[in-house]
Amino acid sequence: MSQYAPGEPPIDGRRAGQVPTMAYSADEWRLLVRLPGRVLVAATSTEPATPRHAVLEGLAGLEGIAAGRSFDSDLVRAVVVAIYAEPDNSPLQAGRHVDRRDRLAALLVSCQAAVELLADRADPADSAAYRQWVQSVAARVRGAAHPVDRHLGTAGEWVPGIGSSFLGRLGTALALR
Repeated sequence: MSQYAPGEPPIDGRRAGQVPTMAYSADEWRLLVRLPGRVLVAATSTEPATPRHAVLEGLAGLEGIAAGRSFDSDLVRAVVVAIYAEPDNSPLQAGRHVDRRDRLAALLVSCQAAVELLADRADPADSAAYRQWVQSVAARVRGAAHPVDRHLGTAGEWVPGIGSSFLGRLGTALALR
């Protein structure tokens, strides 16, 4: 987390607002950059009740990622910039079925690896902000999966989506619980 205000002389030779991405190897940085998107995919990968709900879940997750731009964490803001700068050149895995449980297990292992990496290399405040931000992406998807029409005051229909057990397991893997 920045310990100086923008415009102040840097304490450690960096300009205010810069994250030392050089502190991470290319693979480590890729882990941090891709983890929020993987969480979004895991959170939205169940069968939505309608195509409209699928869109709402996806948009909520993207909003959660974009919300990182306003975090008081240089690391989170740098990861958001890197997410939007990353080219989408990954090949589609058409016809390849991967079990949801296997994907979830791999995601949780990646979360634990990110926690360990951040514990070793990041400012504790940046580490906490990053982990909370990643979980907030899934929480936003969950909120979209279980809508309540606040304007009309009526509850929306139940939508099968991620459960609180997913959020709990994610929170544990991110060392938030």
